[in-house]
Amino acid sequence: MKITLDLSRLVEEGKLTASEAERLKGLAKHDTGSLGINILIGFGVVAVAAGVGALVPTAMTAIMIGAALFAVGLMLILQRAEAWDLLAQICLVIGALTLAGGVLVIDNGSLRAAIAITFGLAAASVIARSSLLAALAVISLAGCFGARTGYMHAMYSLSIQEPAVTIVVFSALALATYLISQRVSADYERIALIAARTSVFLVNFGFWIGSLWGDRLRLVRAIAANDAAIQTGGAKTASAVVIPSYVFGIGWALALVAVGVWGAKANRRWVVNIAAVFGAIHFYTQWFEKLGANAATVLLGGLMMLAIAIALWMFNRRAAARADRPAAG
Repeated sequence: MKITLDLSRLVEEGKLTASEAERLKGLAKHDTGSLGINILIGFGVVAVAAGVGALVPTAMTAIMIGAALFAVGLMLILQRAEAWDLLAQICLVIGALTLAGGVLVIDNGSLRAAIAITFGLAAASVIARSSLLAALAVISLAGCFGARTGYMHAMYSLSIQEPAVTIVVFSALALATYLISQRVSADYERIALIAARTSVFLVNFGFWIGSLWGDRLRLVRAIAANDAAIQTGGAKTASAVVIPSYVFGIGWALALVAVGVWGAKANRRWVVNIAAVFGAIHFYTQWFEKLGANAATVLLGGLMMLAIAIALWMFNRRAAARADRPAAG
């Protein structure tokens, strides 16, 4: 477990002696030195991998480099070498992404390859006890349903092809991984919680996209009609939206309120904060979609957001005070 301490303040308050503070500083210097070495080696690893990939730009080269980096990272983690933990994580992530990219290219971005990558990342996250790989596995699963991001000059984009399916699937996954986190050891609890939190983000993204464009339920209709043309953009996709945008808008608002209330009662600060953040995103999205952007709407929107921010700050302050209060008895 890693914690952050203000040694100067603790010494001033009499909670630490000067000698104890110096001893902790000495330990921190050792960790800082190891961190610097890890970062330098990590940059070197990435540079070598990128150079080899540029010299031999094939999918098989990416697979070989990715597999080698992933194996090195996994070996370091399994050896419990804490001094090399950062390097291990760098190798794991770069290796996993490079390997996954090579597999997708070789199989022409097929659903079969995406599913295989998802299961591979999930299994690796458990073996390596890596919460980052768990998050990548959840994101890879979203890609199986058509989720993607994009970038053009000075513009980023987010695409959720199946908002309703995304909401249902990742709500179930968030609940399942949260329940699992309460029944496993500390290492696996962290992995399950990260998977649950990543799923919560994707649920909110599904609501966000749905609240703007609704949902034609292409995947559901394609499965029901056994017609691949619906999924691939054939003529049948021109039919009207099945679930209108206002259903997602209202459902998202109700879900955020319910989750926020539960988080407050269960003292889950992360849940309350994320509900507040996406509540703000929802509010601003609908506010400007319906009222447009002008001086009056910006002013009123800003005032309302300040009120929400103050309420959230007060909640976090009270929660922190409860956490610092010594237990009775």
